[in-house]
Amino acid sequence: MTKQIALITGVSRGLGRNMALHLGKRGVHIIGTYRSGVAEADTLRQEIEALGGTAAMLALDVTDTASFPTFAEKVADTLKTNFGRERFDFLVNNAGNGLFANFAEATEEQFESLVTTHLRGPIFLTQKLLPLIEDGGRILNVSSGFVRFTLPGYSLYASMKAAVEVLTRFMAVELGARRIRVNAIAPGAIATDFGGGAVRDNDDVNAYVAQGIALGRVGLPDDIGAAVAAILSDDMGWANGTTFDVSGGQLL
Repeated sequence: MTKQIALITGVSRGLGRNMALHLGKRGVHIIGTYRSGVAEADTLRQEIEALGGTAAMLALDVTDTASFPTFAEKVADTLKTNFGRERFDFLVNNAGNGLFANFAEATEEQFESLVTTHLRGPIFLTQKLLPLIEDGGRILNVSSGFVRFTLPGYSLYASMKAAVEVLTRFMAVELGARRIRVNAIAPGAIATDFGGGAVRDNDDVNAYVAQGIALGRVGLPDDIGAAVAAILSDDMGWANGTTFDVSGGQLL
């Protein structure tokens, strides 16, 4: 049986790295992208190969849409050279950045940064990669719990993620003829370096956030990596056009 291949953006750190490892443990081959963390990406490649998988790491700046045609060509070449395939099975639009900005002081530059990273990038990258995705494949977009609950300082960021969730539904409809399922995942607070790592590194912040989560703790990267692997699996093959809240029940 041909092994499945996942292309995940932003794998050199954080949730993207964990997603790649969980998929690798399930026997999924990985094409990962990184912007500047080449050493970290290569370390991840070695870890996946130690699990018995195959991995390739490609440089990509998701804000540079002009580079997408060339990147798609590199993906096509990588598929043939490293995997003996012409198409891959799963696309995870994970790469992103956090930005804290109170609404009254938010700038147009901050707004443009978020639009470019979280909306324009995933839209036009996915568009360029569609010919390389298998019919019956899956696309997973990364949203945020901030779409459902509010916290001052994240209005712009949450607005982008809300757009991602709407986009996900429309993509599911328009790609249905190719049997490509499109879903989104909305993590809650996770102990990573996101937003400067406050939830992970500051005990007071961690405790404060945990008290608002039904399961009594903040999320860990493994909580999200495992969820992504499950959502992309055949067991979830009938899920389409939906957003999975993976927050442990944060601020219900």
